[in-house]
Amino acid sequence: MLAVQNGGFIGWIIAAFASPLGVVVLAALDSTLFFSLPFGIDAAVIMCAANAHDGFAWAVPFLATLGSAAPFIGLFGTVWGIMNSFTAIAQTKDTSLAVVAPGIAEALFATAVGLAAAIPAVVAYNQITVALGRASDRMTPAVAGLARTLSRNGIKDVH
Repeated sequence: MLAVQNGGFIGWIIAAFASPLGVVVLAALDSTLFFSLPFGIDAAVIMCAANAHDGFAWAVPFLATLGSAAPFIGLFGTVWGIMNSFTAIAQTKDTSLAVVAPGIAEALFATAVGLAAAIPAVVAYNQITVALGRASDRMTPAVAGLARTLSRNGIKDVH
């Protein structure tokens, strides 16, 4: 029987490594030993690994939305600026640079702002998605092996 009361020896060892897997194992031990969940340590380890993965994935939908919507918002601003230029031409009946320039400047600024928001969002989305996939690919076999080992050694029957 294993006692991990108040951050005992195994908790200290796992925390000393300060790895994501260590956090998962501590959370699983915590949930099965202290809260007497109806399932064993193997299920708790797998559940805590999924929760850890979900904790890092919160920004992905926001980045995807920003990366896809920002260019269209910039395009809307571009159209608005060009419409302002045509309105100014119609009001003054003059096509000089002084009349057209403010609307064109608005259009270029709106385009730049849309691209300045979209490009970093798409890059960050791709990096986070790839990093989460790689972390999941590495953590899944490690968590499964750890859960089998802990389950085989009788830790699931502590509560």
